[in-house]
Amino acid sequence: MDCGCGRHGALENRLLGICEWLPFSSRYWSRNDVCGLEIRRSTVEIYRRQIKLSHGTTYYLEAGQGEPLILLHGVGFFTGGDYWLENIKELSQHYQVYAPDFVGWGEGDRLDVEYSFSYLADFVREFQDGLGISSAHIVGHSMGGWVASVLGYESPDRVRTLTLVGAGGISTRVIPMMSSFTPPSYEEVLKHVKETTRIENAEEAAKRWHQRAQIPGAAEAYLKIMTHMKNPIHRARYNTRRRLPHIKVPTLILWGSEDKINELSMGEEMQAMIPNSELAVLPYGHYLPSEAPKEFNSLVISFMNKHNYR
Repeated sequence: MDCGCGRHGALENRLLGICEWLPFSSRYWSRNDVCGLEIRRSTVEIYRRQIKLSHGTTYYLEAGQGEPLILLHGVGFFTGGDYWLENIKELSQHYQVYAPDFVGWGEGDRLDVEYSFSYLADFVREFQDGLGISSAHIVGHSMGGWVASVLGYESPDRVRTLTLVGAGGISTRVIPMMSSFTPPSYEEVLKHVKETTRIENAEEAAKRWHQRAQIPGAAEAYLKIMTHMKNPIHRARYNTRRRLPHIKVPTLILWGSEDKINELSMGEEMQAMIPNSELAVLPYGHYLPSEAPKEFNSLVISFMNKHNYR
């Protein structure tokens, strides 16, 4: 499969055939190797693509067919669209899945902009526009859930269903990673992988995630994002408490009972504020998509199937 212009004006990378969590080599992350790494292992076809938006290039993963589903990652330094790989395998059997890197994360272009929650919500709308997606199912984890709730409030016509996973938004407190960030060592990344995921080859996954620290400008961009997001004025301005009661789209609130970053009480408050929303609780921590992928996928698919357009 050759590189070239794909549908919707996106540039295609080569096919990634994924049947298990694959520790992609550094070549997969090389900006110069536009076509990336080709792996053929079976049934799920995951494409790494790039698209030009107003800020520059954004990278994303795409798989499956059917109604569009957009996955929005959290705030961690070594997260990105690939955080969802273990979920994409199953979700793409039912939906056409898109998992973008937020602007400021990964290898995409960076701008000297104010990384406000409103700006990131607008980034999602522009991403939809660029791919010709009028509306989509939106799943957001942690910070991605905060952005998703802003999107659901501001643009209900762009959101078919909303799934908020351990989402931020109703608290103005600053989480530790925002106030004391330094680029993580490999050992710190490995510890995080072992504690928050069910990846069998934790060492290889940690090596791949740690490579993000080597991307030119990544640490500087992340510091800029954290500086903005930890500002109490900004956190109060985009607090979602006044917005949540006006969200009208079907909403699933998904939480871990052992979440130490955004405690379950926050999810319970959100459920009380969003009309006709549902709350599902799993016996895990903050990183439900990777800690409990099977249970997570099952709940999300069941919820979206109840509200699909088919």
